[in-house]
Amino acid sequence: MRNRANAVFAATLLICLIPAAGLAVEPYSQDFEDLYQPGANELSDDGWLVYGNVFTADGIYRYGYGPYPAPNDGFAFCQITYGEGGDEQGDQQLVVFSDYENGDHGSGDLIESNVYQEWDVNPEDVGQTWRFSFQAKRGNLEGSSTALAFIKTLDPDNGWDLTNFITVDMSEIPETWGGYSVSIAIDESLNGQIFQIGFANTATLYEGSGIFYDNIVFEQDEVTDVPEGSTVVGATLRQNYPNPFNPKTRIDFALDRPGNVDIYVFDLAGRRIATLQQGELGVGEHHVNWNGQADNGFPAPAGQYRYLLKTASGQVSRSMVLLK
Repeated sequence: MRNRANAVFAATLLICLIPAAGLAVEPYSQDFEDLYQPGANELSDDGWLVYGNVFTADGIYRYGYGPYPAPNDGFAFCQITYGEGGDEQGDQQLVVFSDYENGDHGSGDLIESNVYQEWDVNPEDVGQTWRFSFQAKRGNLEGSSTALAFIKTLDPDNGWDLTNFITVDMSEIPETWGGYSVSIAIDESLNGQIFQIGFANTATLYEGSGIFYDNIVFEQDEVTDVPEGSTVVGATLRQNYPNPFNPKTRIDFALDRPGNVDIYVFDLAGRRIATLQQGELGVGEHHVNWNGQADNGFPAPAGQYRYLLKTASGQVSRSMVLLK
């Protein structure tokens, strides 16, 4: 059932959220401490929107609704909650869940709920890389319910086609707080498109679906110079194999301590083009693979690239060559 719910969510990519009027891409951060927890309009006044999609149990699309200003009532989509954080999260957090006011839950339909912030991509944004990071823990996610965090771009000139959908699967995260992030490089093809960051879940039959979020940061990543090297405190990055490569290569690395690990691919101009790993990993040997594709889904051109491993202790990189 969980696989079916994930497939249904993927099908929704063809039924993209109808965006409201957006602003230019700009930094955003929120720890929810300064918002009035009982206030009905606190999330909507902070720019949060919601959108719902409904499918039959067999995955057939029925209808969508929204966008609407995000509620804060505990019954639909999202709410500011209290007391679910630790020292880093403070007193107030955001919880994202299903739209339990939609009566089609009871008929077994799959209710997909999206909670998000939105901007427009302008010409000056081209060439920038943006990073969406946050902390999260599992709430009452149960049964067949699934959850995602995402970056989306939508093309309003082509029927709201989804041009990027970069996700972090939140369905299996632990009930303790951890850090997560996802990034995207804005190229010329995204000029004039809609840019969204947010959280979503799919649930049915009123099953629990809550995930807690806090310390949200959306910011431009200023990495333009990727240093060479092979080790950083607590981590070792090994040479990819094969190298040169076509069509894919493997990158091995080792961690002496657990923590958040990011692995990216950069071109020689310092532009981030691919994201290979983002999230918590344990001590020991690990590896990722790169198939030569960029985050936008298109093949990267032949040439020399640099892959970077980043931890809380620093960052390290090596070079590799993609052949065609």
